[in-house]
Amino acid sequence: MTDDPSPPAAPDAEHKKLTPAARRALAEAEARRKAAADRASPQAKEFQGPKGPEPTRYGDWERKGIASDF
Repeated sequence: MTDDPSPPAAPDAEHKKLTPAARRALAEAEARRKAAADRASPQAKEFQGPKGPEPTRYGDWERKGIASDF
C-alpha cells in the first residue's frame, strides 16, 4: 500500500502498436469530429425564458424550490 493517492498511470495509446486499419479508423473519426465542429452552429439565445438553471434539468419541473412531476 502506498501513500500516493493518485491512480496508477494508464498506458498511452501512442505506445501501443496499431494496425493500419486502426490508424485509418482513428484518422477518419478525427476528420468526422472536425467536420461536425465546423458545421455546428452556436445555440440561439432564449428570450423571456426562466432565469437561472434550467427548471426541467432533473426530469421534474422545479420552480422556487418546489418540484412537480409532469
